[in-house]
Amino acid sequence: MASLYLREDLDDVEVGARLSLTGAEAKHAATVNRTRPGESVLIGNGRGLVASGEVLVATNTELTIDVEAVSRVERPAPAITLVQALAKGDRDELAIQAATELGVDAVVPWSAARSVSRWEGAKVAKGRERWTSIVREAAKQSIRAWTPEVGELATTKQLAALAATARVLVLEPDAEEPLTGIVPDDRGLVLVVGPEGGIAPQELAALRDAGAELVRLGATVLRTSTAGPAALAVLNAALRRW
Repeated sequence: MASLYLREDLDDVEVGARLSLTGAEAKHAATVNRTRPGESVLIGNGRGLVASGEVLVATNTELTIDVEAVSRVERPAPAITLVQALAKGDRDELAIQAATELGVDAVVPWSAARSVSRWEGAKVAKGRERWTSIVREAAKQSIRAWTPEVGELATTKQLAALAATARVLVLEPDAEEPLTGIVPDDRGLVLVVGPEGGIAPQELAALRDAGAELVRLGATVLRTSTAGPAALAVLNAALRRW
């Protein structure tokens, strides 16, 4: 399968045009993927537009193709957002990487009460930048027309406010309602995943009081790095994305 490269400033392109990449994307194509003239690649803008064509130039500084086909993919609806609690090690990063590959539409970092990892001060911007990079690379690897958005670091109060406009599903091992019993409607879906120690009782109460639904995945307790992707797979099937 052809590799996908991103050019976020690309607004539109037509068949027959020549399209170029420069900078880090061009260097990655030439030195890491060893792209050569004559091969076919994809260039997208991360917002639904993807052009494909034969490579004319492939150097450390430039990748140019003759555009042979253009696809414009609509944003999936209803959208699925993963709210991932900050976790120690790289578990939160593993979660958003897998979720991106599985088709999540947005991710939001959550500073939960039991999060061992903390983004404070300069770490807030640095952490979000890191997540954005992970999501971007995962979207390219999985050949996605839309790159998921990475939201700002959220508090529990801000998560509760989402229930006013979206259907918030909180993954909780002790919940009575199984996620497989959820019938999606027209509202956007927000999956909330807690940290290693689980979601604190006061947080569960605040979310539930705001209108969020507590759901469970099964009889076992999953790690914070696997719960979100597993739930996303269930919703993909329910929404017939798969």
